[in-house]
Amino acid sequence: MIEENNDIVKGAGSQDNELNDVVEESVVESDKSQITEDFDWDNFENEQSYSEDERKKLEVLYSETLDSLNSNDIIEGVVLKKTDKDVIIDISGKSEGVISSNEFRYNPDLKEGDKVDVVIDKQEDKTGQLVLSHKKARYLKSWGKVNDAHDNGEVVDGFVMCRTKGGMIVDVFGLEAFLPGSQVDVRPIMDFDIYLDKDIELRIVKFSESRKNIVVSH
Repeated sequence: MIEENNDIVKGAGSQDNELNDVVEESVVESDKSQITEDFDWDNFENEQSYSEDERKKLEVLYSETLDSLNSNDIIEGVVLKKTDKDVIIDISGKSEGVISSNEFRYNPDLKEGDKVDVVIDKQEDKTGQLVLSHKKARYLKSWGKVNDAHDNGEVVDGFVMCRTKGGMIVDVFGLEAFLPGSQVDVRPIMDFDIYLDKDIELRIVKFSESRKNIVVSH
């Protein structure tokens, strides 16, 4: 009889343990459900996700950064992608812009990862794309070199391109300069053709960037 009572007690205890296990599992599942509901899965999947307020602040900062740049600011960019039609440039993480491949015809070896100088040509085209210019950046840098050479009285290299009325046209830093006949030599020169397609040393006598005018002397 005692043994039967013990079996009954053990059975009851076993049922209590099973009931406790069920209750604990229910509590755990309930906690898991609560955690699942409260957990920010978007943030978990993307550690760099931002709140709406943070995103708006970043957009304003991005816009102000671009607005602070004007068409004469030369920026160093990195080539991200090159196609037959366009070159995609990253300008220091601020944005990605596009440049026509024609502007790099002088550099057929251009490849991804190369650094190039650019300026902002248009903040947005009709598709919303930032448009950059490499040609304009080179042009502005050339005028900067002209200015420095003139102020410092430097001797620069020029390439005689062709004859023109009263003198010759010379390439200096990628810009066209005028070499008057009277400035070719200390003595009168009767035949300018002997200088054609040749490199000569020059000094920049005067220039006007607004008029796109450079006068040099040999």
